[in-house]
Amino acid sequence: MELRASKKEEVYDRPAGRLVLAILTIENDEQFFRGNRNNFADIIKTGQEKGFLVYVLTVKNLVLNRSTLRGFVYIEQKDTWQQRLLPFPDIIYNRIPQREDEMLPAVRNKIAACMRDPRIKLFNPSFFNKWYLFEWLRGSKSTKPFIPATRKLLTAARLERMLQKHPFLYLKPESGKAGKGIMTVMVQPDKPLPYLLKVQENKKSSTFSCADFQKLWNRIKKECGSEPYIAQQGIQLASFNDRRFDLRALVQKNDRGKWDLTGIGARVAGSSSITTHVPRGGSIEDPEKLLKSSFNADQARRILIKAKQTSIMIARQIEKGSGFMLGEMSMDLGIDSQGHIWFFEANSKPMKFDEPHIRQKSLERIFQYSTYLARMRNERIRQEATR
Repeated sequence: MELRASKKEEVYDRPAGRLVLAILTIENDEQFFRGNRNNFADIIKTGQEKGFLVYVLTVKNLVLNRSTLRGFVYIEQKDTWQQRLLPFPDIIYNRIPQREDEMLPAVRNKIAACMRDPRIKLFNPSFFNKWYLFEWLRGSKSTKPFIPATRKLLTAARLERMLQKHPFLYLKPESGKAGKGIMTVMVQPDKPLPYLLKVQENKKSSTFSCADFQKLWNRIKKECGSEPYIAQQGIQLASFNDRRFDLRALVQKNDRGKWDLTGIGARVAGSSSITTHVPRGGSIEDPEKLLKSSFNADQARRILIKAKQTSIMIARQIEKGSGFMLGEMSMDLGIDSQGHIWFFEANSKPMKFDEPHIRQKSLERIFQYSTYLARMRNERIRQEATR
Protein backbone atom coordinates (compact mmCIF):
# COMPACT_ATOMS: atom_id res chain seq x y z
CA MET A 1 0.00 0.00 0.00
CA GLU A 2 1.31 3.42 -0.95
CA LEU A 3 1.93 5.59 2.08
CA ARG A 4 1.38 9.32 2.06
CA ALA A 5 3.21 11.75 4.28
CA SER A 6 1.51 14.38 6.34
CA LYS A 7 2.76 17.96 5.99
CA LYS A 8 2.19 18.50 9.68
CA GLU A 9 5.55 19.55 11.12
CA GLU A 10 6.24 18.91 14.78
CA VAL A 11 9.47 19.44 16.68
CA TYR A 12 10.94 16.23 18.08
CA ASP A 13 13.65 16.73 20.71
CA ARG A 14 16.62 14.42 21.08
CA PRO A 15 15.77 11.81 23.74
CA ALA A 16 18.41 11.66 26.46
CA GLY A 17 21.02 9.00 25.83
CA ARG A 18 19.52 7.79 22.55
CA LEU A 19 21.46 7.63 19.30
CA VAL A 20 19.93 9.13 16.18
CA LEU A 21 20.13 7.36 12.81
CA ALA A 22 18.93 8.95 9.57
CA ILE A 23 18.08 6.85 6.51
CA LEU A 24 19.36 8.95 3.61
CA THR A 25 17.39 9.02 0.38
CA ILE A 26 16.45 11.43 -2.39
CA GLU A 27 13.52 13.82 -2.43
CA ASN A 28 10.40 13.28 -4.51
CA ASP A 29 7.98 16.13 -5.22
CA GLU A 30 4.85 13.96 -5.18
CA GLN A 31 5.71 11.41 -2.48
CA PHE A 32 8.18 13.49 -0.39
CA PHE A 33 10.96 10.90 -0.67
CA ARG A 34 11.96 7.92 -2.79
CA GLY A 35 12.88 4.42 -1.73
CA ASN A 36 11.33 1.23 -0.41
CA ARG A 37 8.95 2.57 2.24
CA ASN A 38 8.19 -0.84 3.70
CA ASN A 39 11.91 -1.40 4.19
CA PHE A 40 12.31 2.04 5.77
CA ALA A 41 9.40 1.34 8.12
CA ASP A 42 11.00 -1.98 9.18
CA ILE A 43 14.30 -0.22 9.87
CA ILE A 44 12.56 2.47 11.94
CA LYS A 45 10.62 -0.09 14.00
CA THR A 46 13.74 -2.15 14.68
CA GLY A 47 15.65 0.98 15.63
CA GLN A 48 12.97 1.94 18.14
CA GLU A 49 13.23 -1.52 19.72
CA LYS A 50 16.99 -1.01 20.01
CA GLY A 51 16.64 2.39 21.64
CA PHE A 52 17.42 4.53 18.58
CA LEU A 53 15.56 7.49 17.14
CA VAL A 54 15.32 6.75 13.39
CA TYR A 55 13.92 8.85 10.59
CA VAL A 56 14.06 9.26 6.81
CA LEU A 57 16.12 12.20 5.58
CA THR A 58 16.42 13.54 2.04
CA VAL A 59 19.64 14.92 0.61
CA LYS A 60 17.90 18.27 0.12
CA ASN A 61 16.96 18.47 3.82
CA LEU A 62 20.42 17.42 5.02
CA VAL A 63 21.82 20.83 6.02
CA LEU A 64 25.12 20.35 7.82
CA ASN A 65 25.18 23.63 9.76
CA ARG A 66 21.85 23.04 11.53
CA SER A 67 21.12 21.22 14.76
CA THR A 68 17.62 20.11 13.64
CA LEU A 69 16.57 18.80 10.24
CA ARG A 70 13.30 18.19 8.45
CA GLY A 71 12.78 14.45 8.28
CA PHE A 72 10.02 11.86 8.09
CA VAL A 73 8.90 9.48 10.82
CA TYR A 74 6.67 6.46 10.39
CA ILE A 75 3.48 6.35 12.48
CA GLU A 76 2.69 2.64 12.64
CA GLN A 77 -0.78 3.01 14.21
CA LYS A 78 -1.95 5.17 11.29
CA ASP A 79 0.30 3.61 8.63
CA THR A 80 1.40 7.09 7.58
CA TRP A 81 4.52 9.24 7.38
CA GLN A 82 4.79 12.60 9.11
CA GLN A 83 7.28 15.37 8.52
CA ARG A 84 8.91 16.71 11.68
CA LEU A 85 11.86 18.75 12.87
CA LEU A 86 14.30 16.15 14.19
CA PRO A 87 17.70 16.10 15.88
CA PHE A 88 20.82 16.08 13.70
CA PRO A 89 21.86 12.41 13.19
CA ASP A 90 24.82 10.60 14.70
CA ILE A 91 24.75 7.95 11.95
CA ILE A 92 23.69 8.28 8.32
CA TYR A 93 22.63 5.09 6.54
CA ASN A 94 22.83 5.67 2.78
CA ARG A 95 19.81 4.17 0.99
CA ILE A 96 19.61 6.48 -2.04
CA PRO A 97 17.84 4.01 -4.34
CA GLN A 98 19.06 4.92 -7.81
CA ARG A 99 22.61 5.14 -9.12
CA GLU A 100 21.62 8.07 -11.34
CA ASP A 101 20.53 10.09 -8.29
CA GLU A 102 23.71 9.29 -6.43
CA MET A 103 25.80 10.51 -9.38
CA LEU A 104 24.25 13.99 -9.35
CA PRO A 105 26.93 16.57 -8.43
CA ALA A 106 24.83 18.05 -5.59
CA VAL A 107 24.33 14.59 -4.08
CA ARG A 108 27.98 13.59 -4.43
CA ASN A 109 29.10 16.86 -2.85
CA LYS A 110 26.72 16.40 0.09
CA ILE A 111 27.89 12.83 0.75
CA ALA A 112 31.53 13.94 0.54
CA ALA A 113 30.81 16.74 3.03
CA CYS A 114 29.21 14.24 5.43
CA MET A 115 32.27 12.03 5.27
CA ARG A 116 34.46 14.98 6.25
CA ASP A 117 32.19 16.05 9.12
CA PRO A 118 33.51 14.72 12.47
CA ARG A 119 30.00 14.73 13.99
CA ILE A 120 28.64 12.11 11.58
CA LYS A 121 29.41 8.53 10.70
CA LEU A 122 28.16 7.68 7.19
CA PHE A 123 28.68 4.20 5.81
CA ASN A 124 28.36 2.76 2.30
CA PRO A 125 28.83 6.07 0.49
CA SER A 126 27.97 4.78 -3.01
CA PHE A 127 26.92 1.96 -5.29
CA PHE A 128 29.65 -0.36 -6.55
CA ASN A 129 31.01 -0.32 -10.09
CA LYS A 130 31.38 -3.89 -11.36
CA TRP A 131 34.71 -3.24 -13.07
CA TYR A 132 36.25 -1.76 -9.93
CA LEU A 133 35.00 -4.70 -7.87
CA PHE A 134 36.90 -7.18 -10.02
CA GLU A 135 39.98 -4.95 -10.08
CA TRP A 136 40.03 -4.81 -6.27
CA LEU A 137 39.52 -8.56 -5.90
CA ARG A 138 42.13 -9.45 -8.52
CA GLY A 139 44.60 -7.37 -6.52
CA SER A 140 44.71 -9.87 -3.64
CA LYS A 141 46.17 -13.37 -3.75
CA SER A 142 43.48 -14.55 -1.33
CA THR A 143 40.50 -13.42 -3.47
CA LYS A 144 41.91 -13.72 -7.01
CA PRO A 145 41.09 -17.48 -7.31
CA PHE A 146 37.36 -16.72 -6.98
CA ILE A 147 37.25 -14.26 -9.91
CA PRO A 148 36.20 -15.36 -13.42
CA ALA A 149 38.20 -13.90 -16.31
CA THR A 150 36.81 -10.37 -16.76
CA ARG A 151 37.60 -7.66 -19.33
CA LYS A 152 36.11 -4.34 -20.33
CA LEU A 153 33.94 -4.71 -23.44
CA LEU A 154 35.71 -2.07 -25.52
CA THR A 155 36.35 -3.51 -28.99
CA ALA A 156 35.18 -6.28 -31.27
CA ALA A 157 38.72 -7.70 -31.36
CA ARG A 158 38.83 -8.01 -27.56
CA LEU A 159 35.49 -9.81 -27.46
CA GLU A 160 36.55 -12.16 -30.27
CA ARG A 161 39.75 -13.06 -28.39
CA MET A 162 37.76 -13.78 -25.22
CA LEU A 163 35.35 -16.02 -27.12
CA GLN A 164 38.25 -18.02 -28.55
CA LYS A 165 39.38 -18.74 -24.99
CA HIS A 166 35.94 -18.89 -23.31
CA PRO A 167 33.13 -19.91 -25.71
CA PHE A 168 30.52 -18.91 -23.12
CA LEU A 169 30.50 -15.32 -21.79
CA TYR A 170 28.34 -13.03 -19.71
CA LEU A 171 28.08 -9.38 -20.74
CA LYS A 172 27.15 -7.10 -17.85
CA PRO A 173 26.63 -3.34 -17.55
CA GLU A 174 29.28 -1.87 -15.23
CA SER A 175 26.59 -0.05 -13.28
CA GLY A 176 23.81 -2.63 -13.56
CA LYS A 177 21.43 -3.65 -10.80
CA ALA A 178 19.22 -6.71 -10.19
CA GLY A 179 20.20 -8.39 -13.45
CA LYS A 180 19.08 -5.54 -15.70
CA GLY A 181 20.81 -5.46 -19.09
CA ILE A 182 22.70 -8.76 -18.72
CA MET A 183 23.44 -10.80 -21.86
CA THR A 184 25.10 -14.13 -22.59
CA VAL A 185 27.10 -15.13 -25.68
CA MET A 186 27.72 -18.74 -26.65
CA VAL A 187 29.77 -20.06 -29.56
CA GLN A 188 28.48 -23.31 -31.09
CA PRO A 189 30.87 -23.97 -34.00
CA ASP A 190 28.94 -26.98 -35.32
CA LYS A 191 25.76 -24.92 -35.88
CA PRO A 192 24.89 -23.07 -39.14
CA LEU A 193 24.38 -19.92 -37.00
CA PRO A 194 27.23 -20.42 -34.53
CA TYR A 195 26.85 -17.29 -32.37
CA LEU A 196 24.00 -17.34 -29.85
CA LEU A 197 23.17 -14.12 -28.00
CA LYS A 198 20.62 -14.05 -25.16
CA VAL A 199 19.37 -10.74 -23.77
CA GLN A 200 17.69 -10.60 -20.35
CA GLU A 201 14.35 -8.81 -20.37
CA ASN A 202 11.87 -8.61 -17.48
CA LYS A 203 11.25 -12.27 -16.60
CA LYS A 204 12.42 -13.92 -19.79
CA SER A 205 15.19 -13.60 -22.36
CA SER A 206 15.27 -12.94 -26.09
CA THR A 207 17.55 -15.04 -28.28
CA PHE A 208 19.43 -13.96 -31.41
CA SER A 209 21.37 -16.37 -33.61
CA CYS A 210 24.10 -14.83 -35.79
CA ALA A 211 25.91 -16.28 -38.78
CA ASP A 212 29.18 -14.43 -38.22
CA PHE A 213 31.02 -12.49 -35.54
CA GLN A 214 30.45 -9.07 -37.11
CA LYS A 215 26.66 -9.51 -37.00
CA LEU A 216 26.97 -10.61 -33.37
CA TRP A 217 29.05 -7.53 -32.52
CA ASN A 218 26.58 -5.19 -34.26
CA ARG A 219 23.71 -6.67 -32.24
CA ILE A 220 25.64 -6.42 -28.98
CA LYS A 221 26.52 -2.76 -29.62
CA LYS A 222 22.86 -2.04 -30.33
CA GLU A 223 21.84 -3.65 -27.03
CA CYS A 224 24.58 -1.89 -25.04
CA GLY A 225 23.86 1.59 -26.38
CA SER A 226 26.11 4.07 -24.57
CA GLU A 227 26.29 1.96 -21.39
CA PRO A 228 29.80 0.66 -20.52
CA TYR A 229 29.90 -3.15 -20.25
CA ILE A 230 32.23 -5.86 -19.02
CA ALA A 231 32.68 -9.31 -20.58
CA GLN A 232 33.07 -12.18 -18.13
CA GLN A 233 33.93 -15.84 -18.45
CA GLY A 234 30.74 -17.89 -18.23
CA ILE A 235 30.72 -20.54 -15.52
CA GLN A 236 28.66 -23.70 -15.91
CA LEU A 237 26.89 -23.58 -12.57
CA ALA A 238 25.52 -26.47 -10.60
CA SER A 239 21.83 -26.93 -11.31
CA PHE A 240 18.62 -28.09 -9.67
CA ASN A 241 15.96 -29.63 -11.93
CA ASP A 242 17.96 -28.36 -14.93
CA ARG A 243 17.84 -24.78 -13.63
CA ARG A 244 21.05 -23.03 -12.57
CA PHE A 245 21.36 -21.73 -9.04
CA ASP A 246 23.74 -19.52 -7.08
CA LEU A 247 24.19 -18.48 -3.47
CA ARG A 248 23.25 -15.05 -2.14
CA ALA A 249 25.27 -14.00 0.92
CA LEU A 250 24.58 -11.02 3.17
CA VAL A 251 27.65 -9.74 4.99
CA GLN A 252 27.41 -6.94 7.57
CA LYS A 253 29.60 -5.48 10.28
CA ASN A 254 28.74 -6.43 13.85
CA ASP A 255 28.88 -4.59 17.17
CA ARG A 256 32.69 -4.94 17.20
CA GLY A 257 33.01 -3.34 13.76
CA LYS A 258 34.05 -6.66 12.18
CA TRP A 259 32.65 -8.26 9.03
CA ASP A 260 30.30 -11.11 9.84
CA LEU A 261 27.97 -13.32 7.82
CA THR A 262 24.34 -12.42 8.50
CA GLY A 263 22.98 -15.21 6.35
CA ILE A 264 23.25 -17.10 3.10
CA GLY A 265 20.39 -18.04 0.81
CA ALA A 266 20.03 -19.53 -2.66
CA ARG A 267 18.37 -18.35 -5.86
CA VAL A 268 17.31 -20.59 -8.74
CA ALA A 269 17.11 -19.16 -12.26
CA GLY A 270 13.70 -18.83 -13.88
CA SER A 271 12.84 -21.27 -16.65
CA SER A 272 13.50 -18.68 -19.38
CA SER A 273 15.79 -16.31 -17.51
CA ILE A 274 19.57 -16.00 -17.76
CA THR A 275 19.90 -14.66 -14.19
CA THR A 276 18.80 -15.95 -10.79
CA HIS A 277 17.43 -12.59 -9.60
CA VAL A 278 13.92 -12.96 -8.18
CA PRO A 279 12.59 -9.84 -9.99
CA ARG A 280 13.76 -11.51 -13.23
CA GLY A 281 11.87 -14.75 -12.59
CA GLY A 282 14.24 -16.45 -10.16
CA SER A 283 13.01 -18.26 -7.05
CA ILE A 284 14.19 -18.69 -3.45
CA GLU A 285 15.43 -22.04 -2.18
CA ASP A 286 17.33 -23.54 0.73
CA PRO A 287 21.07 -23.55 -0.09
CA GLU A 288 21.85 -26.86 1.62
CA LYS A 289 19.01 -28.60 -0.22
CA LEU A 290 20.31 -27.36 -3.60
CA LEU A 291 23.91 -28.27 -2.85
CA LYS A 292 22.90 -31.76 -1.70
CA SER A 293 21.10 -32.24 -5.02
CA SER A 294 24.39 -31.69 -6.90
CA PHE A 295 26.92 -33.04 -4.39
CA ASN A 296 26.82 -35.51 -1.53
CA ALA A 297 25.88 -34.33 1.97
CA ASP A 298 29.48 -33.97 3.22
CA GLN A 299 30.55 -32.02 0.12
CA ALA A 300 27.49 -29.80 0.41
CA ARG A 301 28.33 -28.90 4.02
CA ARG A 302 31.97 -28.21 3.15
CA ILE A 303 30.98 -25.98 0.22
CA LEU A 304 28.58 -24.03 2.40
CA ILE A 305 31.21 -23.47 5.10
CA LYS A 306 33.73 -22.38 2.43
CA ALA A 307 31.16 -20.02 0.88
CA LYS A 308 30.60 -18.36 4.26
CA GLN A 309 34.34 -17.91 4.83
CA THR A 310 34.85 -16.66 1.28
CA SER A 311 32.10 -14.04 1.52
CA ILE A 312 33.75 -12.46 4.59
CA MET A 313 37.18 -12.51 2.94
CA ILE A 314 35.75 -10.86 -0.20
CA ALA A 315 33.95 -8.19 1.85
CA ARG A 316 37.21 -7.26 3.59
CA GLN A 317 39.05 -6.95 0.28
CA ILE A 318 36.27 -4.89 -1.34
CA GLU A 319 36.34 -2.47 1.59
CA LYS A 320 40.12 -2.24 1.40
CA GLY A 321 40.03 -1.65 -2.36
CA SER A 322 37.28 0.97 -2.17
CA GLY A 323 39.09 3.03 0.46
CA PHE A 324 35.77 3.80 2.15
CA MET A 325 34.08 2.70 5.35
CA LEU A 326 31.52 0.07 4.40
CA GLY A 327 28.95 -1.52 6.67
CA GLU A 328 27.14 -4.13 4.59
CA MET A 329 26.96 -5.79 1.21
CA SER A 330 25.23 -8.70 -0.46
CA MET A 331 27.06 -10.85 -2.97
CA ASP A 332 26.33 -13.53 -5.55
CA LEU A 333 28.50 -16.65 -5.40
CA GLY A 334 28.33 -19.42 -7.97
CA ILE A 335 29.26 -23.07 -7.50
CA ASP A 336 30.49 -25.00 -10.54
CA SER A 337 30.12 -28.74 -11.10
CA GLN A 338 33.46 -29.40 -9.33
CA GLY A 339 32.33 -27.49 -6.25
CA HIS A 340 34.60 -24.48 -6.87
CA ILE A 341 33.25 -21.13 -5.63
CA TRP A 342 33.09 -18.12 -7.98
CA PHE A 343 32.33 -14.50 -7.17
CA PHE A 344 29.94 -12.77 -9.58
CA GLU A 345 28.66 -9.57 -8.03
CA ALA A 346 28.36 -7.47 -4.88
CA ASN A 347 25.76 -4.85 -3.98
CA SER A 348 26.53 -2.11 -1.46
CA LYS A 349 22.80 -1.50 -0.93
CA PRO A 350 21.34 -4.97 -0.51
CA MET A 351 17.71 -5.57 -1.25
CA LYS A 352 15.78 -7.11 1.63
CA PHE A 353 16.24 -10.85 1.99
CA ASP A 354 13.00 -12.81 1.93
CA GLU A 355 14.27 -15.47 4.34
CA PRO A 356 12.73 -14.32 7.67
CA HIS A 357 15.72 -15.29 9.86
CA ILE A 358 18.16 -13.41 7.60
CA ARG A 359 15.82 -10.43 7.31
CA GLN A 360 15.44 -9.99 11.07
CA LYS A 361 19.13 -10.37 11.76
CA SER A 362 19.99 -7.91 8.96
CA LEU A 363 17.82 -5.21 10.56
CA GLU A 364 19.40 -5.77 13.97
CA ARG A 365 22.92 -5.65 12.52
CA ILE A 366 22.34 -2.12 11.19
CA PHE A 367 21.96 -0.90 14.76
CA GLN A 368 24.70 -3.09 16.20
CA TYR A 369 27.17 -1.53 13.78
CA SER A 370 25.74 1.95 14.32
CA THR A 371 26.30 1.57 18.07
CA TYR A 372 29.92 0.63 17.36
CA LEU A 373 30.40 3.65 15.08
CA ALA A 374 28.99 6.02 17.69
CA ARG A 375 31.23 4.49 20.35
CA MET A 376 34.32 4.97 18.15
CA ARG A 377 33.35 8.56 17.40
CA ASN A 378 32.87 9.37 21.10
CA GLU A 379 36.19 7.73 21.95
CA ARG A 380 37.95 9.88 19.38
CA ILE A 381 36.29 13.03 20.72
CA ARG A 382 37.43 12.13 24.26
CA GLN A 383 41.00 11.51 23.09
CA GLU A 384 41.11 14.86 21.28
CA ALA A 385 39.75 16.67 24.34
CA THR A 386 42.56 15.31 26.54
CA ARG A 387 45.37 16.32 24.19
